[in-house]
Amino acid sequence: MAHRKKSTARRPSATEPTRTKANPLTAEGIEHVDWKDVALLRTFVSDRGKIRSRRVTGLTVQQQRRVATAVKNARDMALLPYTSAYPTPPR
Repeated sequence: MAHRKKSTARRPSATEPTRTKANPLTAEGIEHVDWKDVALLRTFVSDRGKIRSRRVTGLTVQQQRRVATAVKNARDMALLPYTSAYPTPPR
């Protein structure tokens, strides 16, 4: 039987305080996310056009849902791209 290599990743212990990411919407005092506010929505979309996760953005569950809906509405109205502007590589 092969030996398993121990993980070298550091896990926080139960006594360590966890660091929470600052919520960008509450920091700016934004209560309603509008699909027409493209500058705000671009902060939650990667350069490839993907919606960033809650772990990355620091939003609450409800805020993340509202941002995702607003990004999708902005995409439908052609304010945000569905994908990045990079062409697909030739085969």
